[in-house]
Amino acid sequence: MSTEPPSRAHEGAAPTTPPIPSNDELVRRLGQVLVCAAVDPALCGVLVFDLEPQFLDPVVRAFDAILTGTEAGPETGTDTGADTGAAPDHGSRPSHPVMLGATSRDEDLWIWPALRPEPDGISLRLEPGPLIRTDGRPGPPALVVVPDLARLSIAGMRAGVQLLGADVAVVERAGLRHAARPRARWLAACRSADVGRVSGHLLDRFVVRLPAAGLLLPDPGRLLEALPPAWLDAVARAGRGEYARPVHVTDAAVTQACALTRGEASTYRVLALTRLARTMAGLDGEHTATADHCDAAARLMGLARSGTEPSADPEATDAPHTSSARARRTTVRSDGSGEPRRVTQGEPHRSEAVQPLLESEPAEGIGSAPGGAGTVLVSPYPEDKTDAPRDAVPLRSPWQRTAGPASLRGVAIGTRRARDLRDLAYVRTVREAAVHQHVRRTERFTVSPVDLHSFVRAGVPERMLILVLDHTCHPDWDWQDALAPFLEWAYTERAAVQMIEMGGADAVDELRAESYAARSLLDPRIMPALERKPGRASPLAHGIEQAARALRRAFRKYGSGLAEAWLVVVTDGRGNVPLRASQTGRLEGPVGAAGVEDALLAASDIRSMDRMRVRVAVVDAGREPYGDLPFALGDALGGTVVEGRGAGRGSVPGEGNTGEW
Repeated sequence: MSTEPPSRAHEGAAPTTPPIPSNDELVRRLGQVLVCAAVDPALCGVLVFDLEPQFLDPVVRAFDAILTGTEAGPETGTDTGADTGAAPDHGSRPSHPVMLGATSRDEDLWIWPALRPEPDGISLRLEPGPLIRTDGRPGPPALVVVPDLARLSIAGMRAGVQLLGADVAVVERAGLRHAARPRARWLAACRSADVGRVSGHLLDRFVVRLPAAGLLLPDPGRLLEALPPAWLDAVARAGRGEYARPVHVTDAAVTQACALTRGEASTYRVLALTRLARTMAGLDGEHTATADHCDAAARLMGLARSGTEPSADPEATDAPHTSSARARRTTVRSDGSGEPRRVTQGEPHRSEAVQPLLESEPAEGIGSAPGGAGTVLVSPYPEDKTDAPRDAVPLRSPWQRTAGPASLRGVAIGTRRARDLRDLAYVRTVREAAVHQHVRRTERFTVSPVDLHSFVRAGVPERMLILVLDHTCHPDWDWQDALAPFLEWAYTERAAVQMIEMGGADAVDELRAESYAARSLLDPRIMPALERKPGRASPLAHGIEQAARALRRAFRKYGSGLAEAWLVVVTDGRGNVPLRASQTGRLEGPVGAAGVEDALLAASDIRSMDRMRVRVAVVDAGREPYGDLPFALGDALGGTVVEGRGAGRGSVPGEGNTGEW
């Protein structure tokens, strides 16, 4: 935040969503947020929302330059440093930021095997890993980067919950015991639309938030030049371990922080705002943090303010982005002639005619995935407005079968003491045996049964639900009751989901079925798919063909690890798009019964699959005429037909597609 006194033009405004700032304002706020996180260890977690992927590397280089006090150049890398052959120098800061992603494992984060020369030979020691490498040591702290917080592995999420904001971290692994205050700084990026998939415990640990939608980041060197010199001097002193003297926080500042967070149940937000205000007061050379500093901290994070007194001058614009933001908030009025005109909020009513403003049309999605463009929420706490369901136990690994080949597949995420001789971790076994060689005092290198370790692998999907939805069959009934047993099974078994939709009113191509994969039933695309409006085309044959491809791909990828797969088809059987029309994208002449015949032919491929693991159910829409088509499809698939609703109840004969256009 700037050293200038905060603006008070909007203190009396009612609680509103903060206006969209300009790019210069976003760049300035980004630099100030990074400086605050570098100076105060209590602000070690920075979460940036809706940052474009191409700008992540410049932000990382800028943050790294702030932490190290060096010039931000293109040579600053973003590797983990864990793949180098030699052990790092643990007395200094790692040369590269630590990158965490979907494949991060516990052993890569907490411990590091190092070979050290000794008078009687070479010894193998376990040293602190990259997350805790700089704890309790002089020099700049480590930088941990999470490119996509929504796809972070469970090991990475647990590490963030344990380290971010902790006064002390104790790590006890085989051959290593480490206790120190965490010093690493975390920089994470996440889309506002995906924040519902992140654990609430992890989100609370990121005390500094910054919405960055529309940010066009300049050169990192220019980003640092825009900061006040006093702030850069404070960063240099913090890098040498010379932190600023404590700043007293007044009761008025705490009261203002509670008012700005609107009495949220989580105290993390009040603490975050108070700590940020305290840090900004220290950077400005103040000895006391007041309510004005809390207001400045709220503006820095883009938090909406609340007040009681109206503004004295509605035309006052102290910030450069205020006038542009007000110009975006317009309303439509009529001047009596029937022609609409737009009046900008915040400006006095004028009797003269106003030039109408042209509004841009809604954005259109690109690609076959439903939903179009993701929603961007200009708020540091978008999780308050998301409707995406959360996992009940987000920090716990999914259950695995203890027997069978499924437990031997998947990405290795750690090791444990072996219970049998299958899937042994040879490096960990030899390393464990090397630690005890001096105690055993044997002439030859000896491996004892207690040294044996096996891999712990991330669970592969052992269950799978393939849901084929024909939206043209439910204009007059609710199919969620019929689908509830299958959805409950997929949720409790943590099954992977393959959604295949067709016949929707907003389909990208009405002649083709849309298919997409989801990691679980909690994917935010699934619930809206159950409520789409029906269209006029039903490419049932293409949907069945997509389901057969998904099953073959799953069996080829997971092999015997896939224990059970359910194919659920919700349709009335009236496919009115032939398979050739779906493949070519052209519909020629009347189709007759070609769409239905192609669907039955495509279903024969699924009938020939492994019947021990594939189960098929057809949910009958109960529509007349042609009420026997779902049963014919069920026979072709080799499955059962489930009654979707009572026969004749709520059905209108002749309604819907009739097989021809």
